[in-house]
Amino acid sequence: MPRVPSDGEDVASVRVSLARSGGTRRPCVRLPNDDALDGRVESGSCDALGVSAGDLVRVAIDREEYHARVASDSKGRLLRGASDNRRLAREAGEGANRLVEWLDANDREPGEGVVLDVVVPGELYGLRIPGDRTVYDANRGPRSSLADIARDVDE
Repeated sequence: MPRVPSDGEDVASVRVSLARSGGTRRPCVRLPNDDALDGRVESGSCDALGVSAGDLVRVAIDREEYHARVASDSKGRLLRGASDNRRLAREAGEGANRLVEWLDANDREPGEGVVLDVVVPGELYGLRIPGDRTVYDANRGPRSSLADIARDVDE
């Protein structure tokens, strides 16, 4: 499994802002629109995040890998949480929200920023505090056809 540093040339880093999420008022990560990435990428190259609302992605936080569903609201795409597995990510509201726990542990509030690292576009993203450095296990997930079969078996 290849390991890549957050400041490596294979990882695109984008500063993103934290916002409030719906009626719960929990913090969430606001994802930039693909056309807004120009000029916001701090390192690496990234033309698009490769995700749409409803997609399930892997999110690495503090060297732990979680699963998240890409949500959307009137302002664009966002991550409202990170779950321990794909099933919990699909069934919002169940299980611990690792994203909110991480934001709380790091005293991050809506209006502040974090760094979103695009490790494997459409599959794996990392979140970190600006100025921090980490290393990601850049393994690719199963091909979508295999992921679809696994999802069907899960359900």
